[in-house]
Amino acid sequence: MKITGIELRRIAMPLVAPFRTSFGTETRRDVLLLRVVTPDTEGWGECVAMSAPLYSSEYVDAAADVLRRFLIPALPAQADAYAVGRALHPFKGHRMAKAALETAVLDAWLRGTGQSLASFLGATADRVAAGVSVGIMDSIPELLDAVAGYLDEGYVRIKLKIQPGWDVEPVRAVRERFGDGVPLQVDANAAYTLTDASHLARLDEFGLLLIEQPLADDDLVQHARLARKIATPICLDESIESAEHAAAAISLGACSVVNIKPGRVGGYLEARRIHDVCRAHGVAVWCGGMLETGIGRAANVALAALPGFTLPGDTSGSRRYYTTDITPPFELEDGHLTVPTGPGIGVEPIPALLDEVTTDTEWITL
Repeated sequence: MKITGIELRRIAMPLVAPFRTSFGTETRRDVLLLRVVTPDTEGWGECVAMSAPLYSSEYVDAAADVLRRFLIPALPAQADAYAVGRALHPFKGHRMAKAALETAVLDAWLRGTGQSLASFLGATADRVAAGVSVGIMDSIPELLDAVAGYLDEGYVRIKLKIQPGWDVEPVRAVRERFGDGVPLQVDANAAYTLTDASHLARLDEFGLLLIEQPLADDDLVQHARLARKIATPICLDESIESAEHAAAAISLGACSVVNIKPGRVGGYLEARRIHDVCRAHGVAVWCGGMLETGIGRAANVALAALPGFTLPGDTSGSRRYYTTDITPPFELEDGHLTVPTGPGIGVEPIPALLDEVTTDTEWITL
């Protein structure tokens, strides 16, 4: 497949409400989109890097810079998704930028062959269970109101963001209000240390599905030690950037669940490899989210339809984050999202809506 050019497009997407985690609060998303153009078709990819290097070392300005200076010029004259991975391998890091480029090429390639991303990846489901991530609130009553609203919308799993000072009591309040029948998990975004083990063990009484990334992203050994001190299953997120990382974490006993975020691991091909490693070892996986627009959400839903994704993911409906999405919105139906079946990622931006939120475009000829 010959690529004639690539468009870098920045868009500003206001969130319906501030989203607060242990590392900061977001009120809007500064999103970098890639459009790969060939003589016969085009494909889209979304970079999930944030405006500042808080969740990871990557941030959106740096992603745009490394794409225009290094990654895009490295593409071969004829490329498919596998060729992209080989061409980008010499460059260290920048997995979110690499994932966006690989996805856009993969989308264009699959559109050209008429195959859906879900089929290409090996999906076995036509819809996926949708969970929702609930940010840190100013008060427990505010939290309870938010959770009640999401349950009324039909979400089948609740995830609470936690941090020191906002952990045991919010979880207790949610359990007491909504009962043990609600699947519940928490996400610390690496806000704790091993010295907090006895405090984190207090969460065991609430029957949580898991605690996500309690400790630093670069310390599998400490997670393995924590796993022996608490009963709640440990899920790793930021720590897992490749199939090799997943294998190491499983071997050490550092986790019994893995959150797969395609942007964090360098793309959907590597995400599938992580899925395969975890499934071979009996480790459950689920698909995380990075407040994606419909472009990234469509690809995530396709991934979440693979057989190893046995836990509900953060594949929320579009209106969880955006009043108006740039693609036809993903809507919850009985707590599930439908897997796109059209060629490629199965959705396209609506030109008028895309133009309305665009802040900058750049065209790179190959």
